[in-house]
Amino acid sequence: MIEDGEKRTVSGTLVKVLVHRRDDRGMRLEEFASRCVRRGEVHELVTTDHGVADGRIDRVGFLGFTEIDRGGVIDRGDAVHIGGTYVGTVLGFDACHFPNHYNILIHRASPVTGSDIALSPESPVRFG
Repeated sequence: MIEDGEKRTVSGTLVKVLVHRRDDRGMRLEEFASRCVRRGEVHELVTTDHGVADGRIDRVGFLGFTEIDRGGVIDRGDAVHIGGTYVGTVLGFDACHFPNHYNILIHRASPVTGSDIALSPESPVRFG
């Protein structure tokens, strides 16, 4: 049975750049493969080289916070672009700060921070 169908692109705007990394963060992936996000919400973008099978997410690089401009559904595996540059794919969600915000975990070969990839506020963010 196929559960995933076509969907709109979720878009946002980077509102704050983060520049730190950690090797002992202790995040946990939510069991959900998707999350609905609403226009106006702000969520944190975090990179990691961990995979879905890893129980604990320790190695992370913090990119920044994005305000959702166009709500919808963000799915595990969605491509993430910031300012037109491919950043990685959505690994999943950590809800340690929810309901304030989700940590949207982005998988890539190695964690990077917002300063590592020269992000700046007002950059467009796209999921999907």
